[in-house]
Amino acid sequence: MLDRELDRFWENDEKAHRNNCFAVESQIAFGIRMSDECVFWELGEEGEPWGYTPRERRLDLNRRYNDKAEKIVGRRLLKEELPPEDAAFPYVKRIGEVFGGTYALENGTEWLKECIGDEKQLEQTLDRVEKMDLREFMLPENWESEKKRIYEKYGLLPPRMHWVRGPVTLACSLMGTTEFLYFLADEDELAERFSAVMTDVIIKMAEIMDEEAGRTGKDARGFGFADDNCCLLSPALYKKFGYPVLKKVFEHFSPDEGDERFQHSDSAMGHLLPLLGQLNLTGVNFGPTVLIPEIRQYLPNARIDGCIAPFTFMNNDEKQLTFETLRDIEAGKKYGGVNIWTAGSINNGSSLKSMRLMMDLVWDNQR
Repeated sequence: MLDRELDRFWENDEKAHRNNCFAVESQIAFGIRMSDECVFWELGEEGEPWGYTPRERRLDLNRRYNDKAEKIVGRRLLKEELPPEDAAFPYVKRIGEVFGGTYALENGTEWLKECIGDEKQLEQTLDRVEKMDLREFMLPENWESEKKRIYEKYGLLPPRMHWVRGPVTLACSLMGTTEFLYFLADEDELAERFSAVMTDVIIKMAEIMDEEAGRTGKDARGFGFADDNCCLLSPALYKKFGYPVLKKVFEHFSPDEGDERFQHSDSAMGHLLPLLGQLNLTGVNFGPTVLIPEIRQYLPNARIDGCIAPFTFMNNDEKQLTFETLRDIEAGKKYGGVNIWTAGSINNGSSLKSMRLMMDLVWDNQR
């Protein structure tokens, strides 16, 4: 693709994303827009890709990165305007904290710490959670005054809470992976109770934040889960624990055909596709070993947000990146509803040059 054809590429790409990426007129949809963490490797700068970057430095890095991006891919990709620091809403407690966990930053990555050691402690936790006033627990004392101030000064509303750590990943984080798997195999009744309480908490927390922002009707529709650890369960165990959570949450927040029902699991969870197929998902992002033909067997209407391995992109392996991109382009032509993307996050090290390579492949392989 010649540089002068970049504008045409992006015009075609906008059309390709219509109808959940099924309305392909010429080229396959291209979803990659990079991420803030990519600035460090690209610009040769020190920093914590997944950690905190002061606002002014973030803006400077993003502007410099966008100057480079505009020349290579024809777009400024990252945000160059951020709300002032005093426009940040007070911290709202998250679902892991409801069940007694704590979030901690280690080596630039946030982890939810284990807090439930055995079945007795889990029962006590569920007893406590069932009696909890979630609104009082989630929202800090200064919430109302800060919410009012931020809206009056900046016109901003509190963020939604319609994207959450999936049920299996959440349970593994709270109990420890090995302990949870043994528990799930041995304790049918308590496991079903854990699943049901988790479902209620997810729905109530999302509803509380919708109410705080005055969202109703279609504004309160759609939901998504990030559940990498679902791959650890057999179909029978997943049907017992994870599937009921997604089913009930989707029934509550995504009852209509066009409502978003999204599942991210960048792991080898292909054995769960028959079950996930019963949820009428509208969008998926699975692991790099779960490929488009297999997904499409069970999810005929879902947008497939890419199968390119994140480490292929991060390592800028041109040969392998070409192979995986062409593979997904051809599958997109055959099956429809494909959005060229990575099977997981776009990590620091993924270069703009590699992004341009994928764009060129999309351009050169139009219908």
